[in-house]
Amino acid sequence: MKERIKFLLLALCFIAPIAAWAEHPGQMQLVSEVAKDTGKNPATLNALLDGAKRQQGILDAISRPAEAKPWSEYRQIFLTQARIDAGVRFYLDHQALLEQIGKKYGVDPEYLVAILGVETFYGRNTGKYKVLDALVTLGLYYPPRAAFFRGELKTLLELPDNHLASPVDALTGSYAGAQGWGQFMPSSIRDFAVDEDGDGRIDLQNSMPDILASVANYFAKHGWVTGGTVAARAQPDAAAKPLTVKDSTPQWTIEQLEAWGYAPVQHLDPGASSSLQTFQGLHGPEYWFTFQNFYVITRYNRSPMYAMAVNQLAQAITEGVNAQERFTQ
Repeated sequence: MKERIKFLLLALCFIAPIAAWAEHPGQMQLVSEVAKDTGKNPATLNALLDGAKRQQGILDAISRPAEAKPWSEYRQIFLTQARIDAGVRFYLDHQALLEQIGKKYGVDPEYLVAILGVETFYGRNTGKYKVLDALVTLGLYYPPRAAFFRGELKTLLELPDNHLASPVDALTGSYAGAQGWGQFMPSSIRDFAVDEDGDGRIDLQNSMPDILASVANYFAKHGWVTGGTVAARAQPDAAAKPLTVKDSTPQWTIEQLEAWGYAPVQHLDPGASSSLQTFQGLHGPEYWFTFQNFYVITRYNRSPMYAMAVNQLAQAITEGVNAQERFTQ
């Protein structure tokens, strides 16, 4: 018995160091890269990553995105009366700031509000997952999109402290690692987030100027056209040419699409560059001409349904704001 105990104790002496050095797959290489690029302490980086956990719930969530639904169901998630009414209230509560930022960046304010409405219901739901857990899980344990999420994890670890609302290991966000009212990924924080209130840090969770200006800057840097049409209904005839559309990049003129059998239901510039999107509505296919600003929204989220939801929510908010202003006059 004594010999058996000695054997077990000896075995533990070898096992314990191994357990102490247990790491996520690829952690050593990642830490090496971040330390080399930033000069940050590898021990500090390892401590952060050692505290992160692989979350099965995150892997489950990414396998059932809302964009897998048809448009008729997807639209009902975001175009509710509650979300429209809350958007109208948000716009009126922050009207001066919205119009100031909209003018500065050349972005129509209602679209800034609609982004926050679709992303987080105006800040009510910014996400429950630890951002570090989300990016470790998807970047190191999810092969289908590991390259993208590992890049975002690396960027998160490289961001200066004054670019984040709280310490890295305390940040919370979506299952994909997006954070704040506008759900910025780390690379978007790096490239587009701004310190609009001038307090020396970027806070996308608590500073409304930073939140709104960062979304506006994102749109502006991707080519937003102030006052430009986002989308307009198209009516195909019986002989309309079937089109294969890979993305929402404007690639045909309205005149060309008309020649192929897609007529606008409102006046549009025949020379305007557009694309054509088809959505499965409640009563069959819906056809839409989409323009540069629609394309810009898809840089925020690549789903055409997302862009259409943002567009229609923005229009509904504008109608509500105008109605309120008429009522109070």
